[in-house]
Amino acid sequence: MPDTHTQSIVSIQNLTKRYGKHTALDNLNLELPKGRIIGLLGPNGSGKTTLIKLMNALLVPTKGQIFIKGFHPGIETKACVSYLPERTYLPDNCRVSHLLSYFTDFYADFDPHKALSMLESLHIPVHSPLKSLSKGTKEKVQIITVMSRKADLYILDEPIAGVDPAARDYILKTIIQDFREDSTILLSTHLISDVEPILDDVIFLKEGRILLQSCVEEIRNTYAKSLDSYFREVFAC
Repeated sequence: MPDTHTQSIVSIQNLTKRYGKHTALDNLNLELPKGRIIGLLGPNGSGKTTLIKLMNALLVPTKGQIFIKGFHPGIETKACVSYLPERTYLPDNCRVSHLLSYFTDFYADFDPHKALSMLESLHIPVHSPLKSLSKGTKEKVQIITVMSRKADLYILDEPIAGVDPAARDYILKTIIQDFREDSTILLSTHLISDVEPILDDVIFLKEGRILLQSCVEEIRNTYAKSLDSYFREVFAC
């Protein structure tokens, strides 16, 4: 029987991940509420990508538990989680249109009409072979496939790092426009000033531990500075 958490879409309990003698995550406890856009922020090596991979069943915890909609990461959660990895994984030996067909067949919540509309807005021909596209355009296609699902949880690892500023603005605008109140977005990025306007909450990670979990507006009101400025101060960037 799955453990149920009615107020949170994600519940993480005493989560630890070690690679040999190195501890990437250290006894993490975290709740992610429904209906929020949450920034997962921290310097390189803080544990962000490890946490994301654990949530997507790509790694196994050393100890502790993760629940997504009451289930451990696995088959049940893949049906409700839309995941954008840090690196492009798209195969070169197919066309964009074939990729959309694959996603339509594989994910019941995939909306091909939305994907086509986004491709058109970003001027990406649907019949283009993936091997003919630039690295940045491939990343745009990957983001489009992820955001065209009607998922309960979107986990985005550096979603705008490899795209040009104009596409970056379009992608962030799309996230806001199509955000459903009963879904949650967890977004990891180093481009804090770009994503700050869309974030509701923020989590600061440092050396595998949670340094801060707060509402972004509360940070602005308390410290009279932007999230980006406060992050730089906390981590002395």
